[in-house]
Amino acid sequence: MIRSLYFLPFLFLFSLTGWDPSQDCCAQTVVESSLLEKLGALPDAEIKKSRVRAHFEEAYEIHLAQPLDHKDPDAGAFRQRIHLSHVDFSKPVVMNTEGYAARGNAPHELSRILESNQIIVEHRYFGESRPETLEWKYLTVAQAAADHHRIIELFKKIYGGKWITTGISKGGQTCLIHRSFYPDDVDVTVPYVAPINFALEDPRIYTFLENVGDKKTRDRIKQYQVLVLKHRKELLPMLKAYAESKNHVFSIGLEVAFEYSAVEYPFAYWQYGNSEPDSIPKQGASAQEIFDHLVKVVPFYLYADSGIRYFEPFFYQACTELGYYGFETSHLEGLLEAVPHPTNTLFAPKGVEVKFNPMAMKRVNDFLQERGNNIIYIYGETDTWTATGVMLSGKTNALKIVKKGGSHNTRINNLPDAQREKVLKALEKWLEIRIAR
Repeated sequence: MIRSLYFLPFLFLFSLTGWDPSQDCCAQTVVESSLLEKLGALPDAEIKKSRVRAHFEEAYEIHLAQPLDHKDPDAGAFRQRIHLSHVDFSKPVVMNTEGYAARGNAPHELSRILESNQIIVEHRYFGESRPETLEWKYLTVAQAAADHHRIIELFKKIYGGKWITTGISKGGQTCLIHRSFYPDDVDVTVPYVAPINFALEDPRIYTFLENVGDKKTRDRIKQYQVLVLKHRKELLPMLKAYAESKNHVFSIGLEVAFEYSAVEYPFAYWQYGNSEPDSIPKQGASAQEIFDHLVKVVPFYLYADSGIRYFEPFFYQACTELGYYGFETSHLEGLLEAVPHPTNTLFAPKGVEVKFNPMAMKRVNDFLQERGNNIIYIYGETDTWTATGVMLSGKTNALKIVKKGGSHNTRINNLPDAQREKVLKALEKWLEIRIAR
């Protein structure tokens, strides 16, 4: 629990500005128009100053009381962490809807491009935005969208200009979900590498992995998976030593974590594209070379207790509404001993009933196809999550940008010049502003 300060209007006047009632009225007028005084009007909010970064003038961390159930105030409440970075009341606001925890107030790419104010919202049930008692039934796309709607309503009393929502990966998915529930909240939405999954194990992922890149690379990936599993006796002690060096504890079992890393490898390889095909070890490689490459590509912390605990809310969402992906293992027959039928449902909260509702994301997709205007979708061509990216119907003015050879790290500023210019022109048109080149 962070140590927060309750700021009331009179506390602002005395402690933060040095204003004295005996001084002239001009000082009071300046104070009453300040950002901090305006934040004091937020209902039941804890506020503290933060480090100011980039082009911003002021920064605050805010813990705002939010209802667990926006339709039933008696259901209880939790505090949602928000990072506000301010530059000017007349500037646009870029609101970054995190899909997970919000670790800080680093400037988002769009905030820099637009020289805007910035709000980063931590997702309910993640980081410091966890209810004291985790009642999983309140972790739904509708409740999360209502969180964001309420924040926008409150902060529009402070910022009356243009509003943009954005997010990366699950954060991009989150801003699209919000937009589908509250289409008039913002002027523009820019999701980066955001999937819209239709099944607990969306089959489009399999199709993508069977066609991405070239056949030589795809074959080499499958051969490497076989190589990993055939060298388990040499690799398991290496994994044990690696886990100890990172203080990772694998309560699911070292062999279970090892086999999940092997089946996860194709997805991870294409998602971030941080390894050249020729770097994939092949027959004749040493056990050390095989292991070093595996830990470079697959994030082993996902299978450690700390990783499972951190991502537990995500897997609840994936298994109930958001959907996810499965694993193609036909080429690994007889090699999977600890987990012969791997599934990501293993990482959902224990002792909690999870049932997938395919209508949740279908509803979002229907909105995006029919009414999703002023949205710029940004994807990387070889990023595995592009498999379940939004497919435009042509019924909206939405713009979809796919960077050739791009990974999950695809951003506006690393797009080719022509694609970047297309994005900037759309932003200028929809926001009615000029963007410095």
